[in-house]
Amino acid sequence: ILEKMADISLKEVALIVGVVAACYWNSLFCGFVFDDVSAILDNKDLHPSTPLKNLFQNDFWGTPMSEERSHKSYRPLTVLTFRLNYMFSELNAVSYHFLNLIFHGVVCVVFLKVCKLFLDNRSSIVASVLFAVHPIHTEAVTGVVGRAELLSSIFFLAAFLSYTKSKGPDNTIVWTPIALTVFLVAVATLCKEQGITVVGICCVYEVFIAQGYTLPVLLDTAVQILRGKGSIPFSMLQTLLKLIVLMFSTLLLVVVRVQVIQSQLPVFTRFDNPAAVSPSPARQLTFNYLLPVNAWLLLNPSELCCDWTMGTIPLVESLLDVRNVATLTFFCFLGSLIVFSVRYPGDSSKTVLMALCLIVLPFIPASNLFFPVGFVVAERVLYVPSMGFCILVAHGWKKLSNKSVLRKISWVCLAVVLFTHALKTLHRNWDWESEYTLFMSALKVNKNNAKLWNNVGHALENEKNFERALQFFIQATQVQPDDIGAHMNVGRTYKNLNKTKEAEESYMIAKSLMPQIIPGKKYAARVAPNHLNVYINLANLIRANESRLEEADQLYRQAISMRPDFKQAYISRGELLLKMNKPLKAKEAYLRALELDRTNADLWYNLAIVYIELKDPTEALKNFNQALELNPAHKLALFNSALLMQESGDAQLRPEAKQRLLSYVKEEPQDANGYFNLGMLAMDDKKDTEAEAWMKKAIRLQPNFRSALFNLALLYSQTAKELMALPILEDLLKYYPDHTKGLILKGDILMNQKKDIIGAKKCFEKILELDPNNVQGKHNLCVVYFEERDLIKAERCLVETLALAPHEEYIQRHLNIVRSKISSLSVTEQASVPAAAAAEEKSSFQNLKEVKNEQKTTQTAADNKGSSKSKKRTEKNSMEKETPKKSTKEIKDIEKKRVAALKRLEEIERILNGE
Repeated sequence: ILEKMADISLKEVALIVGVVAACYWNSLFCGFVFDDVSAILDNKDLHPSTPLKNLFQNDFWGTPMSEERSHKSYRPLTVLTFRLNYMFSELNAVSYHFLNLIFHGVVCVVFLKVCKLFLDNRSSIVASVLFAVHPIHTEAVTGVVGRAELLSSIFFLAAFLSYTKSKGPDNTIVWTPIALTVFLVAVATLCKEQGITVVGICCVYEVFIAQGYTLPVLLDTAVQILRGKGSIPFSMLQTLLKLIVLMFSTLLLVVVRVQVIQSQLPVFTRFDNPAAVSPSPARQLTFNYLLPVNAWLLLNPSELCCDWTMGTIPLVESLLDVRNVATLTFFCFLGSLIVFSVRYPGDSSKTVLMALCLIVLPFIPASNLFFPVGFVVAERVLYVPSMGFCILVAHGWKKLSNKSVLRKISWVCLAVVLFTHALKTLHRNWDWESEYTLFMSALKVNKNNAKLWNNVGHALENEKNFERALQFFIQATQVQPDDIGAHMNVGRTYKNLNKTKEAEESYMIAKSLMPQIIPGKKYAARVAPNHLNVYINLANLIRANESRLEEADQLYRQAISMRPDFKQAYISRGELLLKMNKPLKAKEAYLRALELDRTNADLWYNLAIVYIELKDPTEALKNFNQALELNPAHKLALFNSALLMQESGDAQLRPEAKQRLLSYVKEEPQDANGYFNLGMLAMDDKKDTEAEAWMKKAIRLQPNFRSALFNLALLYSQTAKELMALPILEDLLKYYPDHTKGLILKGDILMNQKKDIIGAKKCFEKILELDPNNVQGKHNLCVVYFEERDLIKAERCLVETLALAPHEEYIQRHLNIVRSKISSLSVTEQASVPAAAAAEEKSSFQNLKEVKNEQKTTQTAADNKGSSKSKKRTEKNSMEKETPKKSTKEIKDIEKKRVAALKRLEEIERILNGE
């Protein structure tokens, strides 16, 4: 009979799906807000590069369950659906919301099937439609993280429906549905923890519905057995057997769940759930008062709020508090329903009993009765309890509509309720459009929650509207003066506004609110991990002052002393120690962090930077490779490891260096440095056309790219395209008028190719204005004097040059030539210079190759806000030694080819600084 009653028609399915679509179509236009950011945007478990096994090792937010900061919410199957969304649409919010809408429709249809077990057809449809449109569900449906409720509910209801088929003919046991029930319970629990409570509903169903017992009958039977006047009936023994199997399976699931969380409860602060840390009787009175608050949200969902933590609901601290009346009324009403449902036989009492089971049992995990939770009230946890509420409402409406006097009124009231609820749901969905709209809507309901003020500030901060964000953060500190996070937010915003003094003052206030250090005291259980970031943020702020580096280090060590597993403290301290020129200690800090997390690619990258500081490029390259093994798209590791390979001089490493740079420019197509270094690699490999293309691309992206401009000009000069080099040099000198090597190269080309002695002379004179002791510039100016036939000036110039570089033989030799010509002129009175001598002087222009990279800022990963390192590359230039006297033909050949004189000699200097 039950199975026949539970059949649903296609029209009914179409009705339910249509109602769901009409109420939630606009949820498709909403983004990722609130908890969606942590569960989806910041959750690496969604990425295909993350091993699938990590889903079963990490919590809902992607944090390893073994870490103390883990929320301990183990929902791998829900995360798996997020991962599937990511596979098809990455971070396109529409697909996530669409799947939520579908899941809600499925829940409503399955719920209709459950309702038909206890209600007539019309009342079942009323209950299901009311459930579909109830505004309390917007958080579970429109908020993407609410998918945990949706998925768990599907398997929750499926498990219950399966169990209803476990009773065979003549009260026999059908084990297949029971086995399926146990499996579905496990699946529901892997979607969200409350799925396990369906076992309790199955037990109540078995005793009071399937077997038809009432409480008086059970008590009478128990009394008879205790008095020895009877034995346990066979049907009751069968019932006990089924219950034992269910309870044993549940116990097994609980044991596994405890093992997963490693017997540790999550750490919540007094801000998350103030009553949880309050003394008696405030704790008990407040927790009991929260029950009628939740019931009122189901009855009157007119004022909904996404966050009910902190000061939203003031503590009930006294028995004289008027709110205790609401608590007493609630328990009286609930108690009367329970008595009615278990005492009297009949369909009505059975319906009420199952409705109460759906309300009470799934709510127990969120009730704070057995363990504290991280919230005061959460609308999404009412998703399953609202099923029982909808059954109660439909059952009550059925009673009223059966009375002729109230039939019309009952229909009108039902229509009004359904219509207003649907409108409220549709309107409420728009609140979830963005974080700003969501938290502003919450502030309209409750202005006593500092977290809401903070969250509006965060939303404005994300839009770079720091001035307005600061106003909301300051308001949060006024609403909750002891909120550490609010003071940290104020400090961070002041820092973004470059008000370092005010930022430091705010961080100091936050630090003063932290627990004081007590020797031997374990802080992990009472200090929120994110609150420890106050030490990191303050240290990052003050270490910008070189005189306060030791003070910053002390703050990092203080954070580590409070939480030895605080990975970010080791990372930030490692950066500071590098800045303090203590690479060995920095290495120790990073190795300690790696002990806590060996799967963090950024840590391996940072350690590679340390080895560069220690002049150990081999180990540095190994660590870069380890970072890339963990994250093949790690941009900084790709770039810096390619540079390291390039600078090693090992030709065998160049192909791999090229591949890494190509991967880098694919990730960072707008970064000119990647193309520049590809050009340098091509120059090393004598691939001049390829090098030219890469250099031009770098210059297109960054027209004032100093190194790219010079090296492109140098490339042209080395490939007999000197005249093409001139406009490039003009651009270089327009941006950098004091670029010495650019001036030398330009003067060389002007004198030798364009025969522009005056232009060349201006270049060399400009060099000497910048650096009077520049040997190369001064020597070339001497050659200009020689070309101008001013031998006396050329002699004096070469004497001065020789004084600057007395060991350079070619200067002495050129001086001898000039003096020889002066002596010759005094005899022959001729002012000409043999062609060979003049050509030799031209050969003295040095071939230069600049290898200095533009300074590029690199970034290390950091949990609070990150920190940066600047890597600088310095250049060393060696002068080409003058060769013995050559013929005119040989000298002209050298001038034409302009072979690169020396190989580049460089070293990386990277200093890690910033926040």
